[in-house]
Amino acid sequence: MKINEDGYILSCPSCDSKDLIKKSRQKNYDGSYKQRYMCKGCGSRTVNPQLLDADIVRSNVLLAKQKQSAQDVNRIERKGFREHARYENAITGLLFNIHELLQKRSFSKKKFKKVKQGKSVGVLQISDTHFNELVSLPHNSYDFKIAARRLKHYVTKAKRIFKTYDINNVFIAITGDLINSDRRLDEMLNMSVNRSQAVFLAVDLLQQVIHDIGEDYAITVACVTGNESRMKQEWGWTDFMASDNYDFVIFEMLRSMFLTSNVNFIQDDPSEVVVNVAGQNLLLLHGNGSFTTQYEKSVNQIKGRFSGRGVQIDYIISGHIHSARIGDIASRSSSLVGANEYSEKGLNLSGRASQNIYIFHEDKNIDAMKIDLQYVGEDGYDIDERLESYNAKSSNKLKPKKTIFEVTI
Repeated sequence: MKINEDGYILSCPSCDSKDLIKKSRQKNYDGSYKQRYMCKGCGSRTVNPQLLDADIVRSNVLLAKQKQSAQDVNRIERKGFREHARYENAITGLLFNIHELLQKRSFSKKKFKKVKQGKSVGVLQISDTHFNELVSLPHNSYDFKIAARRLKHYVTKAKRIFKTYDINNVFIAITGDLINSDRRLDEMLNMSVNRSQAVFLAVDLLQQVIHDIGEDYAITVACVTGNESRMKQEWGWTDFMASDNYDFVIFEMLRSMFLTSNVNFIQDDPSEVVVNVAGQNLLLLHGNGSFTTQYEKSVNQIKGRFSGRGVQIDYIISGHIHSARIGDIASRSSSLVGANEYSEKGLNLSGRASQNIYIFHEDKNIDAMKIDLQYVGEDGYDIDERLESYNAKSSNKLKPKKTIFEVTI
């Protein structure tokens, strides 16, 4: 800003701009000269610029900055409230629709048998089921019906193996990502009904698994939450953030269903759980953030972290990567889904549907095995087909694809 010798700020009389520069001089009739100014804003020239009091200008600028600051604070607060309100409305819609489904429909009925308590324990790991995912590839398909068949095949084969080892107790370890999440708020608002149906179907399938196992074995169930099942955009490690998760909702619904039964549900840290199985400490993790590309090094770092608390970890099981791995002190389960478009085209990875089982013996030995579920029969758990069409946006994947260009060799 230009300030004259009297301390006034010069302003353009045409556009009020204060960006003036000296531009030649004008000769008066008495022979004196007067300074001419040019406005860099509008280009006009004048020898009589407006004179503004500097203190008033500074006060006005300060007031304008304060006003802008208040507007920014209000905008941020309004945005924060708006996001919170939208999220709360979405969760309220989800819970309302789940409640409505529970009032109208009933789960499949099964009964438990009384079993003898034994020392060796079979572990059934259920991981990365992604129940509400649709896959339609030439070599792999996935929906709720296929999930029901794969789960049935998995439990049947596991029970056959457990019988060989004379197992009486089974620990069901749920290691996260039971369903996919639509974390964008717009999708949550528009798809609360579909999400509630997916949660309902997931609970129905898992309670049939528990009943199926419970026909022959005493059961304990524990769960850790996965990253894909989170409800919010962000992932957190605190108990509050980790429990804000579809996996936690499903686990709590299952626990409520079996309150009057002899099924034991372990409630602990939603992101990591340590369970003593046949005298050995088994750590349940989902796997995100815990493991690096140096898998064995990560395993030892995790064990060291717990050792610092005075807890010795004998074995670790996890999921997340959708690739099975059987190890001496840690194992990773694949997914129930198998290959999808993202894993093949985005990550350039091939995969198969599978889940792991483990035998923890009383003599401290541990047997681990991958159960391949890529190709199974038609026998599966019951499912309400009226609720299965849960994802309208993905239904076009199930339509026949038209060939545009074909080359035959």
